[in-house]
Amino acid sequence: MSCPMRHPSEPQDVDQLDEEAGMLYGEYLMLDKVLNAQRMLSVENNKPVHDEHLFIVTHQAYELWFKQILFELDSIRDIFKEILEESQTLEILKRLNRVVLILKVLVDQVMILETMTPLDFMDFRGYLCPASGFQSLQFRLLENKLGLKQENRVKYNQHYHRVFGNDEKALIQIEKSESEPSLTELVQRWLERTPGLELEGFNFWGKYQKAVEKLLEEQRKAAEEVESERVRNYKLIDLEKRKEVYESIFNPEVHKALVSRGERRFSHSALQGAIMINFYRDEPRFSQPHQILTLLMDIDSLITKWRYNHVLMVQRMIGSSQLGTGGSSGYQYLRSTLSDRYKVFVDLFNLSTFLIPRSLIPPLSPMMKSHLCLNWGPMKNYNSDDDKQELENSTEKSL
Repeated sequence: MSCPMRHPSEPQDVDQLDEEAGMLYGEYLMLDKVLNAQRMLSVENNKPVHDEHLFIVTHQAYELWFKQILFELDSIRDIFKEILEESQTLEILKRLNRVVLILKVLVDQVMILETMTPLDFMDFRGYLCPASGFQSLQFRLLENKLGLKQENRVKYNQHYHRVFGNDEKALIQIEKSESEPSLTELVQRWLERTPGLELEGFNFWGKYQKAVEKLLEEQRKAAEEVESERVRNYKLIDLEKRKEVYESIFNPEVHKALVSRGERRFSHSALQGAIMINFYRDEPRFSQPHQILTLLMDIDSLITKWRYNHVLMVQRMIGSSQLGTGGSSGYQYLRSTLSDRYKVFVDLFNLSTFLIPRSLIPPLSPMMKSHLCLNWGPMKNYNSDDDKQELENSTEKSL
């Protein structure tokens, strides 16, 4: 039976409509390439190992997520490269939060890989040599773009020429990522512009130093009034240690020495800005900057957790004494990457070291309070000479 002829006003054939409408789901996502990219060497060698498929898919998923993180980081760095307008901080927050959520997925993804037993892994591990996760170009780029310095890496991790061999494209990308401003450097420049740090305006740092001196003096008097000599001496010794801690931020030379030893990353003025934002985070203009600093710590924390979970998995799979694939020392090498030297925002983690009681936090002047608020309506008028001077120095200043 022949098909009836279609009237010109009737809809075209469904298949033809689909073709004209655009790509299909699988075509758009190029699933023919993605879903056929799992090359099982155990199958090619006629000794199929079931869990090799899981191993490949898991690591390919990691690499896809690394690609998305790099995409987000590059866009965030581009925003930070210019003088940051406050209207842009919301977009930075959105993208940083996305990176944080992706990293949480990566941390949890290790558990899926741990459903594979050591014996299962041993069945196909021989096919991996000399391949190694250490050879992940994207993870190396991620570290560099965040701000991990070459000198802070453990010795084995510094020689990427030995790892990537003759892959010129990889070496070019690595060298470019090391020469461009990292997120750490860009955040540092941003913090250095924190309104309120200027000496001629609010002069937060000078006020904060006086507050610390008052705190230490109160603690000294309280310690000297303790009747027990043993307890009194303990408190006085502890007080001297506290003085040394605060001296490390108030003395630029001491801070510089700590930076040179790799114990701190930020410049002196950037550290000042971070402390100020931390103290006045409830003020509207500092609320989003404080959230940015928190998300940066979250990124550092989650990468450290991912490293830690990876270390435990490697120890579980190959033990503590065997060499890892790719020529590394395996478990021992991975464990060495868990130290603070691999945290790029270690200064933010240490901010709590320099906290003082809320009652001693320098109160904002009327002009500074107005500058950090986003009240509806016209600016209030302040007539004192200090307020006029502060207005001249801070009105044009922005984070």
